[in-house]
Amino acid sequence: MSRLAGKVALVSGGARGIGRGIADLFAAQGATVVAADVIRPEPGSADGRGEHAQDAGAVAFEWLDVTDEDAWDRVVGVVEDRYGGIDILVNNAGVGSYEAVHELHAAEWDRVLGVNQTGVFLGMRAVIPAMRRRGGGSLVNISSIYGAAAVPGSLAYQATKGAVRSMTRNAAITYAAESIRANAVLPGWIRTPMTASQTAEFNDAVIASTPMGRGAEPLDIAYGCVYLASDESAYVTGTDLVIDGGFLAR
Repeated sequence: MSRLAGKVALVSGGARGIGRGIADLFAAQGATVVAADVIRPEPGSADGRGEHAQDAGAVAFEWLDVTDEDAWDRVVGVVEDRYGGIDILVNNAGVGSYEAVHELHAAEWDRVLGVNQTGVFLGMRAVIPAMRRRGGGSLVNISSIYGAAAVPGSLAYQATKGAVRSMTRNAAITYAAESIRANAVLPGWIRTPMTASQTAEFNDAVIASTPMGRGAEPLDIAYGCVYLASDESAYVTGTDLVIDGGFLAR
């Protein structure tokens, strides 16, 4: 239970869903973890800070709008001041969108790109200098099976998740000589508040197309992120870790 001992991790979108699962498992594996989100986790204190309790530690909380570059700089500064540095960034914050090209308004396009793509860019830009000061680190960017495969509609969402894969590879080769690794995770259907907001018909269709015949839980993604964040993957950078029950193998 100490695969991440001594490491400091920042997880965006860490209040619920996949991000919450990642933050809690990282802490259970020995990391010092800050979950950053616009949603306050439960329990939370009046000043916006709270902790996730789990078996082997706790996760601190900081408010963060990932589309706000000043907010990123503030959170990174807080984490460095409080814990001495940052070893791991998980860019997990994301929003869904379901409109096809002819239905998609520019405002919705901008909203989804702002969180899913610009948020990843701002997160890496804010944290990479801290990793340089630390002597290296691991960037883990959450993409999606729909960054690699098409689904009817969902243009903005697919565009951002494909972009996250390309941005990850770019960061990987740009910073490899500085011991900063970058990898993308491509989840399949995961039981989260986002998928709960989708129609049952849509969810059933995705699960029916998954060879394992079922969806997954946030913990399934979290274990993959532990590997990419740990020294076990010291020679792994610029790759996609697909965790999808076989969906993309069809």
